[in-house]
Amino acid sequence: MTLTYIYAESTAVLGPLATFSEPHAYDLCAKHSTRLTVPNGWNVIRHDVDVNQGGPSEDDLMAIADAVREVAQGANTDSSNTAPSPSQSSVGRRGHLRAVPS
Repeated sequence: MTLTYIYAESTAVLGPLATFSEPHAYDLCAKHSTRLTVPNGWNVIRHDVDVNQGGPSEDDLMAIADAVREVAQGANTDSSNTAPSPSQSSVGRRGHLRAVPS
């Protein structure tokens, strides 16, 4: 569980583990998240984790793979029509996605 604070509202929020590093968020183990206490006058909001949801479904992963393939095909098509500039490499690149030739 990840613990964050909303000082202006005197509230502590305890929810699922954060997916990115946040300077004012604290990851707690199960034991410490159940024993959490806050200062007098503060509220605690607990967002329970759904243990049945095990992450993205197979359909979600296939959709991501298809999107990456489309970008790779578009990059290969675009690069074949024009001469590559000195800054381009043999690997197609668009945004943060990279298509590695097989």
